[in-house]
Amino acid sequence: MENAQDKSKYKYGLVGKDISYSFSRGYFKDKFASENLPNSYVNFDLQSIEELTEIINKTSNLKGLNVTIPYKEQVIPLLDKLNKKAKNIGAVNTIRLTKKKKLVGYNTDYYGFKNSIKPHLKSYHKNALILGTGGASKAIAYALKKLNIKYDFVSRTQKENVSFLYSELDRNIISKYTIIINCTPIGTFPNVNECPNIPYDAITNKHILYDLIYNPEQTKFLQCGALKGATTINGLKMLKLQAEKSWEIWNKS
Repeated sequence: MENAQDKSKYKYGLVGKDISYSFSRGYFKDKFASENLPNSYVNFDLQSIEELTEIINKTSNLKGLNVTIPYKEQVIPLLDKLNKKAKNIGAVNTIRLTKKKKLVGYNTDYYGFKNSIKPHLKSYHKNALILGTGGASKAIAYALKKLNIKYDFVSRTQKENVSFLYSELDRNIISKYTIIINCTPIGTFPNVNECPNIPYDAITNKHILYDLIYNPEQTKFLQCGALKGATTINGLKMLKLQAEKSWEIWNKS
C-alpha cells in the first residue's frame, strides 16, 4: 500500500509550443516548495498536439496539465470529457487526469480574466474590443458575456465572427469601446517594440487596456494606453488566478 508521501509525488505540466520560458512552471515550482509538496511540474514542448497521447502513456503519476498556445482548441478531440464551461467556450487550458487515465478538459482562463478585470469596471465600461481570435480570446468573450459587456472581435483577416479588421479601426470606433483586450502574442518578449495596430490617439482615461501578455510586464500596447491615462492591466493576475483554479480542479476528489 502506498504511503501518503508517495501518493503526493504527482507530476503536472504545461503543454504548448516554444514554451522554454513559462509562467506556470515557475509558479508551481515555487508553490510546491513553499507548501513542502514533493510534486514536480514540467514543460511538454510539442511540435504537434498528437504527441500528447504518447506523453500521457509514458508519464507515470501524471495528474494534471495546463495547455497554452497553440493547442487550446486543438487538444479538444483528444479528450474523453469536457467540462460544461469549456464546452461552451470551445477552448481548454486545464486537463485533469482521472484515476483511470481519462482526460477531462476545463477552462480556467475564463475565471482568471473575469476576476482580474472585475475590480476595474465602471458603469461606462459597456463595450469591449477583443484583439485576436485564438483559443484565449474565446475564454475572454465568455467572461465578458457573463459580465454583461458587449464585445466584438478584431482580426487582420475577415472571419465569420470578426466585426472589424485592424485597418477599419478609427477614432470613432475606439471611443465607443472603452475596454480593449489584447489576446494576440504581439509584443511578447523578445519582440517588445511591437504592438497591435490600433488608433492609440483615441484612447482616454475612461479606457481599460488589458494585455494577456505578462512578459514584459508593461508591453508597448499598455505603455501607449498609459500615456493616454487609461487603466492598464497585464496578464499576471489572470495567470495566478487560473493557476490556482487549475490546482483546485486537479485536487478535487
